[in-house]
Amino acid sequence: MISTAIRVARVGSAAELAAAALVMLGFPALMLAALVPSVPAFAALAAVTYLADHYLHRKGSYLINRLSKVRAGLSIRFLIRQLLLVLLLARLSLSDDLIFYGAVACFIAFYGLQAPHGALVTLIRNRRRMPVATRNIDLKSRIRIPDAPPRRLLHRSAEKMLHLDLFAVAGILVSAALDSAVAGFTGIGLTVGLGCLYVLVLMPYVRGRRVPPRAETVLAAVDDWLAAYKPETVLYFSGSKDSAYQVNMWLETMEQLDTRPLIILRERVILNNLAPTTVPVICVPGGVHLMNLDLSTVRVALYAANVGKNIHLLRVPTMKHVFIGHGDSDKLASVNPYSKVYDEVWTAGRAGRDRYAIADVGVRDDDIVEVGRPQLAPIQTWQGTPEGRIPTVLYAPTWEGWDGNPGNTSIVLAGENIVTRLIAADPPVRVLYKPHPFTGTVSKDAKAAHQRITALVEKAAAERAADPRFTADKAAQAQAKAELDRIEARLAELAGAGGSKGDEAEATRDGIVDVHKHEEIARLRAQWNDAYWRSFPSYEHRVIRGAQPRLYDCFNVSDAMVSDISSVVSDFIASGKPYAVTDSGELGVEEFKRQNTAVRAAVILSNSATELGELLDAVRDPAADPLADARKELKQYLLGPDEPKSIDQFNAAVADLALKAEARNVGQQSRLGAANADPAESAELTNAVPGQRTASAGETDGVNAG
Repeated sequence: MISTAIRVARVGSAAELAAAALVMLGFPALMLAALVPSVPAFAALAAVTYLADHYLHRKGSYLINRLSKVRAGLSIRFLIRQLLLVLLLARLSLSDDLIFYGAVACFIAFYGLQAPHGALVTLIRNRRRMPVATRNIDLKSRIRIPDAPPRRLLHRSAEKMLHLDLFAVAGILVSAALDSAVAGFTGIGLTVGLGCLYVLVLMPYVRGRRVPPRAETVLAAVDDWLAAYKPETVLYFSGSKDSAYQVNMWLETMEQLDTRPLIILRERVILNNLAPTTVPVICVPGGVHLMNLDLSTVRVALYAANVGKNIHLLRVPTMKHVFIGHGDSDKLASVNPYSKVYDEVWTAGRAGRDRYAIADVGVRDDDIVEVGRPQLAPIQTWQGTPEGRIPTVLYAPTWEGWDGNPGNTSIVLAGENIVTRLIAADPPVRVLYKPHPFTGTVSKDAKAAHQRITALVEKAAAERAADPRFTADKAAQAQAKAELDRIEARLAELAGAGGSKGDEAEATRDGIVDVHKHEEIARLRAQWNDAYWRSFPSYEHRVIRGAQPRLYDCFNVSDAMVSDISSVVSDFIASGKPYAVTDSGELGVEEFKRQNTAVRAAVILSNSATELGELLDAVRDPAADPLADARKELKQYLLGPDEPKSIDQFNAAVADLALKAEARNVGQQSRLGAANADPAESAELTNAVPGQRTASAGETDGVNAG
């Protein structure tokens, strides 16, 4: 019942639900205590509402945030509590006493202070919001960006200001209980005085040298940096907070480019969720500001997603535009008709080219270039199960999706059967269970199945640990665990050494990555991964939770995988290892293979998972694996050849397209030069070839509106 209430109220825990109940019930009870009247009861209930309200705000509770929509926001709740205190004084027959008038005057004055306080906080935040935010770009030597105000002044500022009434409320209650006005007026003085002081402390941050430069100055500094850096290849991205992974997957590739790279983002929330990188980053929320940036040296623009804001860069003719996407699968998104707006579309292998041909959405075959998947470089090629170690099978199901299609995930209909058969396999295997992080967020059946599978794996791990047939090197594991602790401590130290930036302006000023620290963190993460797998026996079943170890790390320690239709399967094919895919929608083997290219070299499982023996046989005796040749062919078809390396193919494609862009630009200049003798023709050509800064205000508005 409690879990149902938590789900309905959209709170995160039983404690959060209890706090919400205390807030909602506390105010009616507070009114009763005022009417009775009872000073001790009022004081106790007021303390409860203060604490519960504060807890919910600290947790960022959905429920408490929605109260403002029904005119019961934060300031209203504080005002109601203050009015109830005035009611208590009246019921105690203190309405003719000075403390009563002092309380009324205090709360009116205190409420009046909320307006200048809120206005100052908003003004400070607005004035410190940059027209562009950057990372790894030196603006400090070009413009002066002052330090952010102390975090304690602006973080949850409204709540801090309102809680200053505690002094007055406590003092007035003491006065009511002791029949002495001294405590009450002391509290009133503190509340009003501290409120005024809070307002006065904020005032210097809205003017003078504590305010960042104007937008024009900042944009000029960015242009000055662009002129010096001369970026050649841009990764452009726009999207929601949840889509940050789509740009993060390309960061390492951008770092390995032979040309000078630049990342352009359109939303601040993406910048805040961007993984660490050494590549310069510019976040430009405004379309006008983007179109006025000097990107004249850029020759290739890469797009990881098809979104409306792409038009703001697509309009620039001096660069070539390429759709690179954020994954390679048989999903409809892989053949979006929007893709025909780009000069080229880059796919991993021949499969991507064929998808466009079959879909017939207007993308010409001549405009498709196969470049492989540079992101798959960390995936190791299978050399067979190491001597003396039992095989490891990874079960990595995808999540249930939004539409309730039973074919989305195997976890509901087949998950327990898969894990049960793997655990009972003879000769034995080890099971790693790594579910999709969204598993169970939509379907309660998927959540329940996930919990049962987790319990199965953990129970089997405990039973295997007690089985005398399995022995472990305890000393080596203890050493690995000590190494893990050391690495985690160092990573925490490095994370803390960077410090948290006060706000966007300060982060822009100081957001230049320390390359040595960046490289050390990368080394430490690799060492952490190695120590993690050594910290427990190689035969131990395990549920892999959280972001670490990463999916590709699980690929590398596994000898086979069971999964569902998703990009996970396409990525795993890079390893060359045996794999199985569950036909949860019961399409039948032939139809399932016809609809999904990535399963053509897989063992196809029914929901009963009776076919798992075929997968395990392939792992135990690779020489007798009937699908080995099919996997090699499919790997090349989906992901391209192993040689040259994908990053080399990618760099070659960038260089080739840059030459085409340069040839186009030279051709345009030649045409203009040839027309100089004819002023009329020259004017016509000049108007026909748009530059980056020639759009009029009306044209700019038109682009934004589109």
